[in-house]
Amino acid sequence: MDATELLNGIRLMPVIVIDEVEHAVPLAIALRDAGVRAMEITLRTPAALDALTRIHREVPEMLLGVGSVRRPEQFAQAQAAGAGFAVSPGVTPRLLQAAESCGLPYLPGAATATEVLQLLENGYRLQKFFPAEQLGGAATLKALSAPLPEVRFCPTGGVNAQNALHYLALPQVACIGGSWFIPSALLAAEDFTTIGEQAVDAIALTRTPAAD
Repeated sequence: MDATELLNGIRLMPVIVIDEVEHAVPLAIALRDAGVRAMEITLRTPAALDALTRIHREVPEMLLGVGSVRRPEQFAQAQAAGAGFAVSPGVTPRLLQAAESCGLPYLPGAATATEVLQLLENGYRLQKFFPAEQLGGAATLKALSAPLPEVRFCPTGGVNAQNALHYLALPQVACIGGSWFIPSALLAAEDFTTIGEQAVDAIALTRTPAAD
């Protein structure tokens, strides 16, 4: 259930915590109109699954991921809510089995060479590198990738406008995940216009020569 093909060509994936279900659809519309093609809604709040359902119904062109998956049963719950893929901060044998059983494309997390190799043995060529900045950032990912050229990564955790290009410049980086352009204060204030404008700027980062 490798997510390589599903996420092919997507360079930026917002990682979003939604506290109010009513924010879900306006946020998705603002991101879609800014050029965002996929978004990850984390299972960190009670509103997450309902938010997924509403976006899936009202903004069907948005590719939806469910993040912070920690328990096997969450795969089926996310799939029923309309998620197209699942993301975890790390991985366990039970999570791998659940992903395979439900058929939901999966982006599992890895932080060490051992974890990367274990996931590669299970067929996962696209992996989440988390928490990216706390693990040493782009320099660490570059060193980790050198003996593992067949694996591509989606770094998340501390990725922002200042360091995004350092990650995007690495050929082993397929996409980056972040939330710097969707600050909680703007979301709480329902300022979707500003969020959309900041998302346009974030998308523009992925189109610079350094990102090629």
